[in-house]
Amino acid sequence: MKVVLFCGGLGMRLREYSEEIPKPMVPIGYRPILWHLMKYYAHFGHNDFILCLGYRADVIKNYFLEYNECLSNDFVLSEGGRRVEVLGGDISDWKITFVDTGMNTNIAGRLTAVREHLAGEAFFLANYADGLCDIPLGEYVDEFIERDKIATFISVRPTTVFHIATLQDDGTVERVVELADSGIQMNGGFFVFRSDFFDYIEEGEELINEPFARLIREKQLVSHSYDGFWMSMDTFKDKQLLDDLYSRGRAPWEVWKPEAVERRSRTDRRGR
Repeated sequence: MKVVLFCGGLGMRLREYSEEIPKPMVPIGYRPILWHLMKYYAHFGHNDFILCLGYRADVIKNYFLEYNECLSNDFVLSEGGRRVEVLGGDISDWKITFVDTGMNTNIAGRLTAVREHLAGEAFFLANYADGLCDIPLGEYVDEFIERDKIATFISVRPTTVFHIATLQDDGTVERVVELADSGIQMNGGFFVFRSDFFDYIEEGEELINEPFARLIREKQLVSHSYDGFWMSMDTFKDKQLLDDLYSRGRAPWEVWKPEAVERRSRTDRRGR
């Protein structure tokens, strides 16, 4: 399946970085979060990407035009630096389509703008390009196809610390509970769409508002509740947490690494 990644937003809550570079290019370790997400999808065999560009599109284009395999792979340097032999590779089998979808276009508009690049696809994947997850993608996609619906996303527990208050008419507080413990689940992205989804979008609409409302009325929208690792990089604190996981070698989203496969295998064995 092709993967549509929404890369055009401003990332206003990450001003420390996003005034100079687009949010998907904020780094985790040696590579931007966009790369980590693409590497995740490629691990499951989905390596045909469509990037919906907007703010600072030039930064994303130049990053891949000048891509340096040596930063995340072992290599041999010889002949005084004149010869470099890379002992691995990241993106040699990736196909990336770069599409300028406008500076101020909303998500639904960006998706509509790349429709022609999805011609002939019965299903496609889509993501906000600012979050990471370790959900077994193959199982998730297969489950969605079996349910024969038009759209799905993963629902996750909120990670932001807020408290919900339930009030009586006179303002008396009945209950206060932390958002994460309230039972509420939020949209975590990692969408799978049937191509019919475009029939539910009208010009100027937002992705999660009117189109999803139409799907709900027709019982064509489902969600997969996921309790594993999921994290969106919305704030500088989020970036610090992701950096910390990466630097300690405990990045759950790096499902392509052998140690991640072994961790999941141990978890599965304990589950049995």
